[in-house]
Amino acid sequence: MYDYRFDGDEPEEDFEEFVEETTDTPYTDIVDPNQQQEGAEPGKVPPHLRKTTRYMTKYERARLLGSRALQISMNAPIMVELEGETDPLQIAWKELRAKKIPLIVRRFLPNGAYEDWSVDELIVT
Repeated sequence: MYDYRFDGDEPEEDFEEFVEETTDTPYTDIVDPNQQQEGAEPGKVPPHLRKTTRYMTKYERARLLGSRALQISMNAPIMVELEGETDPLQIAWKELRAKKIPLIVRRFLPNGAYEDWSVDELIVT
């Protein structure tokens, strides 16, 4: 039988634990196009100078569907014709397939700038 105890020196008493402070900022955000800020927006990348991919990530898709399903459950207007669906998530999926979700994906870049993509511009995988 093995003895797994550590027989070395005890840790120094004056050891201070270093905790690195991080800011928990998301790299993508969902923006309501009806709540646009007025004035010039510093850091916004013009559409013709975008660097990020046109493909929607699975994380953006999940956040869009969740945000839109929450809006639908709180009686927001539905942008597609219903065929008996009552589940807000299923209605949000149908809106996403039709590219009718009235939200904008905001992608933050490492330099502090951001790109706004509407759902109809993104390729859903």
